[in-house]
Amino acid sequence: MIYYIYILKSINSGKYYVGFTGNLEQRIRSHNLGLQRWTRNKGPWELVYAEEFPDKKSAIMREKALKRKKSRIAIENIINQKKDKPGTVSQMKSG
Repeated sequence: MIYYIYILKSINSGKYYVGFTGNLEQRIRSHNLGLQRWTRNKGPWELVYAEEFPDKKSAIMREKALKRKKSRIAIENIINQKKDKPGTVSQMKSG
């Protein structure tokens, strides 16, 4: 199974959210439906970045590394540096 780390951006506030999932489209939909506690009432959300991983452990490790950065500038640098490189999903619609 393929896993993803993803970065969502709130259309209203401009805040970012980093997470991981095995089903990217479904997960984005659940954020936009208000089913996730941290992102509830803070959307709508759009996918601005994603990376694929061959296993759950690798995805979780990458998610934790991104969350440790705790900096808007660091997150925006990752988004800008990795766009359109192999292994990244940068232009998916948020459904």
